[in-house]
Amino acid sequence: MSGQPCPVCTMEDVLTHADRWECATCGHEWPREAAAPVARVVKDAHGQVLADGDTVVLIKDLKLRGSSEVLKQGTKVKGIRIVDGDHEIDCRIDGSAMALKAEFVKKG
Repeated sequence: MSGQPCPVCTMEDVLTHADRWECATCGHEWPREAAAPVARVVKDAHGQVLADGDTVVLIKDLKLRGSSEVLKQGTKVKGIRIVDGDHEIDCRIDGSAMALKAEFVKKG
């Protein structure tokens, strides 16, 4: 396993050979020299690419886990950070650290 995702199917089950890599899922092969890390692209609910420092707006009410509070639709969030994981956006809302999914925001 190489840790590099397959450029075709993006699965991480990749076999390492002397001169090439091979995806164990789809069978795609590519040379080892061409294996640059793939930059992660995060898109909002409308397909706009998000970047660190962008401002986004919530498109629906979101309940906070472990609390009775709700983040209201239309809440503006400034200075986001793109991170790896299930929740792609790290931010601060009203002084509290939050993690949001990109599917619930639009670029503002």
